[in-house]
This record gives sequence, structure tokens and C-alpha cells, in this order.
Amino acid sequence: MDIKSMFLIGLLIANMAQSQNEDRFSIRTIAFYNVENLFDTVNDSLYFDDEMTPGGNYNWTLQRYDLKINHIAEVISKIGRSITQTCPDIVGLCEVENLDVLKDLINHPFLRPYDFKIIHYDSPDERGIDVALIYKSNRFIPISFKSHRLLIFNDSDQRDYTRDQLVVEGLLEGEKFYIIVNHWPSRSGGVARSSPYRKAAARLNRRIIDSVLRLNFDAKILSMGDLNDNPTDPSIKNMLTYNYRENRESPSLFNPMQSLYKKGAGSLAYRDQWSLFDQILLSKNLIDENRNSYTFWKAGIYHPSFLQTKTGNYKGYPFRTYVSGRYAGGYSDHFPVYAFLLKKVE
Repeated sequence: MDIKSMFLIGLLIANMAQSQNEDRFSIRTIAFYNVENLFDTVNDSLYFDDEMTPGGNYNWTLQRYDLKINHIAEVISKIGRSITQTCPDIVGLCEVENLDVLKDLINHPFLRPYDFKIIHYDSPDERGIDVALIYKSNRFIPISFKSHRLLIFNDSDQRDYTRDQLVVEGLLEGEKFYIIVNHWPSRSGGVARSSPYRKAAARLNRRIIDSVLRLNFDAKILSMGDLNDNPTDPSIKNMLTYNYRENRESPSLFNPMQSLYKKGAGSLAYRDQWSLFDQILLSKNLIDENRNSYTFWKAGIYHPSFLQTKTGNYKGYPFRTYVSGRYAGGYSDHFPVYAFLLKKVE
């Protein structure tokens, strides 16, 4: 045998040994999506949903509703697929009107094969929009769930009815997680004027997190949602999150979206300025490199070209359903966000 042949055989053996020793990982995708007014076409007398009816200002017909369901199901089915070859295992949603639209969503052909289940409560929001969680029933098993009411009052000391915060305790392939789904008060009326409402939402989130940690300091917590503030705003940076490198012992949460935001990334745009209101925050034990249980790998914003406006003044913005009151036939005014969790497979 000549030297060249011996070298090739040795290289082959080395590669085989390396491949046998390589770690194998299970990857799970957690996602959040503000689906921009996912309303049915029925007028609900209890809420201000008249605009989103066939006779309303938006002329919200069954045909448009069916296309909207198709769009949202398509997006969810593709988040993380390039890495995991499947859709997310757990998805937080906001701006859904009721349980019926969620049933239509998970029973769409794009999602039906994955046997998604729903956790949802009707909130007191004036427009009738809620938060919800959908999950693959073969991956996640709920143990308990509860809706926490956010009580805020306007300048006239009248209650401002807004979305609840949904808390779900469950097992992700045997590992216990606590998942909080948020949709904090909007910036309507101006950032400064509305800021106290989002700080109140942050305090409620903080109380929920602290109550979980009092029961189990090592609890794995994911708080996700449309927070209507950026990662660097006080409601998030000062009240919920921490600098992981500076304070690993803090009971606050780690925000992987902060570095994305500082690089100029965003999930929605307004007047040529990007914001990253949609975020997924994680407890510190999901950052520790314990590969024998699920830990955080990386986070991102899902913004393929088909979710972006192709032309005009809003080129590159999220391709939304309505633009300035005119039907555009798009997906949502927000891009979804996601986080990958990783675990070594024995």
C-alpha cells in the first residue's frame, strides 16, 4: 500500500471517529407572534369590534378572514423550520379575538398535522383582543394555567381595560417551565403619557415571576409578548432584566433581544424607525450551559421576504393586513420572534 492510500484510509478513520463522538442535540422552538387583529366576522355586542365586520369600516368579509387565517398558519408553520425541520413547539399569540379564531387557526392544513392545543382566556380589553398560547400536545403538557388581571387607571381615575397576562405551568418533554404571555398597553396618547401603564404591566410581570421563584428559585421561566416598549426602555431594562455578564445571581430575566435591538433590528416599523416590542425573556438557569437539560441557544426575528412590503414608502416594513385603513391583504404589522432551546441527547 502506498503512502497516499495509507493517508486516505487514516483520514477516513479519523472522520468516522469524530462523527461518532459528536454530540447530538434536541432543539425546540419557542415563538411569539402579534397577529394584528385576528377577528372573526361576527359582531360581538360586548366589545368594540364593529370595524372588523362585513358592514364595518374595514369591510371585514369571510373571504378576507379566511385569507388571514391562511397567512398566520403559514407563518407559524415556517418559523424555525430551516433549523428544526418542523414548526415551533410553543407559540404565544396576541391580538386574537376569541377561542373560535384560535380553533380555525390550529385546524388549518398548515398546522393540523401537529395536533396543536389551545390555552386562552377572554380578557376585559375594550376591543376584545386577547393573548393565548398554542402548543404541540406531543411536546408540551400543561399542568396549570391562570389569567392575571392588569388593573390600570387613566387620568380621570377611570379603569382602562386592557389585556390580561397569561401564565402557564407545564412540562416540555418532562422539564417544568413557566410561560408568561403578554400584550402590554399601547403607546396611544404618546410614549411619556402611556409609560406608567407599561410600568404597571412590568410590575405585574415582576410579581408573577417573584411568586414563582419563591416556590422554586431554580424555576425555568419564559416571559414573551408584545411589550410595546423596546429592550432598553425602563419598564423592561430597569424592572425585569439584567446584564447577564455583570450579575449572574440576579433573579431578573435575561433579554436576548437587547443585543438584536442595539444592532438596529426590529419587529415593527413606524416613521422610518424600527422598534423591537416583541420579545422573549428567559430566567438565568436557561442561560447556564447545562446541556443535559433545555438551555437557551439563540433568538431571532423571523422576517423572510414574503412577510415584507415589496414596494413604496413602506418597503421592507412588515406586510400588514391594512395600511392607513386600506385593505392590503398582508400578514401582520409585526414580525414574529423566536428562541431556540437546546438539550444534549444521550
